[in-house]
Amino acid sequence: MRYQDLSYWLSSVDEPLTPRPALPGDDVADVVIVGAGYTGLWTAYYLSQADPALRITVLERQVAGFGASGRNGGWCSALLPTSLTGLARRHGRDAAIAMQRAMHDTVREVGRVVAAEGIDCHLSYGGTVVLARSAPQVARAEAAVAEAREFGFGPADLTLLGRDEAASRCAAEGVRAATYTPHCAAVHPARLVRGLARAVERRGVTIHERTPVTEIRPGAAVTPHGTICAPVVVRATEGYTPGLRGQRRAIAPVYSLMVATAPLPASTWAQIGLAERETFSDHRHMIIYGQRTADGRLAFGGRGAPYHFGSRTLPGYDREPRVFAALRRTLGELFPVLGPEVPVTHTWGGPLGVARDWAASVGFHRADGLAWAGGYVGDGVGTSNLAGRTLADLIRGEQTELTRLPWVNHRSPNWEPEPLRWLAVNAGLRIMHSADEAESRTNRPSRRAATLSRLLNH
Repeated sequence: MRYQDLSYWLSSVDEPLTPRPALPGDDVADVVIVGAGYTGLWTAYYLSQADPALRITVLERQVAGFGASGRNGGWCSALLPTSLTGLARRHGRDAAIAMQRAMHDTVREVGRVVAAEGIDCHLSYGGTVVLARSAPQVARAEAAVAEAREFGFGPADLTLLGRDEAASRCAAEGVRAATYTPHCAAVHPARLVRGLARAVERRGVTIHERTPVTEIRPGAAVTPHGTICAPVVVRATEGYTPGLRGQRRAIAPVYSLMVATAPLPASTWAQIGLAERETFSDHRHMIIYGQRTADGRLAFGGRGAPYHFGSRTLPGYDREPRVFAALRRTLGELFPVLGPEVPVTHTWGGPLGVARDWAASVGFHRADGLAWAGGYVGDGVGTSNLAGRTLADLIRGEQTELTRLPWVNHRSPNWEPEPLRWLAVNAGLRIMHSADEAESRTNRPSRRAATLSRLLNH
C-alpha cells in the first residue's frame, strides 16, 4: 500500500511515510493507546507532558494518520455534533455553555501546541463562513445565530452576515447571507498528525505501526504480534472501532469523500475570495465543507457515500466515482469560475465515526482501566484535542473543569443490529439528499429533514 495515495494531504507531507517498527512481541506499559490518529496522539502528548515517567505505548494498524486524521477537511473548529439545545436538553444549560466554551478554547490550544512543537501544518485562523443560498438556508442561518444568542454567545462568537459581507468572504454563486465564526483554523491535517507523532516520540512515547489490535480487554491490548499488558487501555479508533472484537455496534463508520483542484491562479482566487483562508460550507442538509490550502488549491468534500452493511471499512469504499462527480458539480455550481477545464488532481475518502445518539464522548472506567474517546461525526480535528486533554486528567485522577464537562463518561447506546442499522443510516442519507433537492425546487424548508434533525438532537 502506498500511503501517499490515500489523500492529497498524505501525498504532501514533508517526510516519507515509512512505517515504524511493529510490536516485536509481548510487552508491558503503564498506558497503551490503540490508534495513532489525533485522539490517540493528543492523549499521549498530554499524558507524557503531565507525567514524563509514564511508559506509554501507541499501537497503530497502519501508520500514524492513516485514518480520518490524515484525510479530513482540515477544519480545526469548535463544532460539536450535538447542538447547544440538544446538549442543554440532555445535561442542562450551564453544561452546554461550558462545553461550547471549552471547544472555543480548544481551537487556540491547538495553535499553541503547534507553535511550541514547531509543527508546520499550515495553520491559519480564518474562521468559518457558512453560506445561505436560498430562503430555507437563510432561515437556518438566522436560527443558528438566535440559538447562539439564547446561550449567551455574542457576535464575537457567531454573527449573521448580509449578502455583500458574506460575498466579500466567499463569493459563491447566489449567496444571500451567511453565518461567520472566528472559532476555526484551517490546517493541513496530515502534517498536523505526523507532527504530533514526532512530538510524542520526543517525549519518550513508543509508537508501533503495522500492529493491528484485534481485542481490547481490561489490562491488555491483543495483537497478532503479541499482547501488551497495561493497567490503562485507551480506545482511540473512531470509524475503525467496529473491527475490534465486541465493538461491532459501538460506532457506525460513515464515509466522507473529498476532491482537490490543482493550484489556482491569483485571478481565480480574486473571484472566489477566502482571502483569509476561511473554511466554508453552506446551510444545506447534506454536509459540504472546503478550504483554501496553503498552496492555493481548493480542497472540497461532503457526505453522500453509502454506509456499508455490517459496518465494514474496506479500501475500495474510499472511492465512489458517483460522489466525486457530484462534488465536482457542486464546486462548479458554487464557483462558476471553476469550470470543467479546471482540473481536479486528487480524489479520496474515508470513514468517520458516528455514535447512535450523535453524541461525541470521552471517558475512563477506573475499575477496569478502560478509556475511550470518539463519535465526533466528522468534527474531530479540534474535538480530539479536548478529548486528549480530558483523558489525561481522567487517567491521572485529576478533578478539573475538563473532567466535569457533560460529554465525560457519556455512554451512547449501541446501534441496532443489521439489517436495521444499514436501513436506518442509508435512509437518513437519502432523506437529507432529497430534502436539498426539494428545497432547491420549491424554495420551502423540508419538513422531513427538520424532523430528522430534531430526532438526532433529542
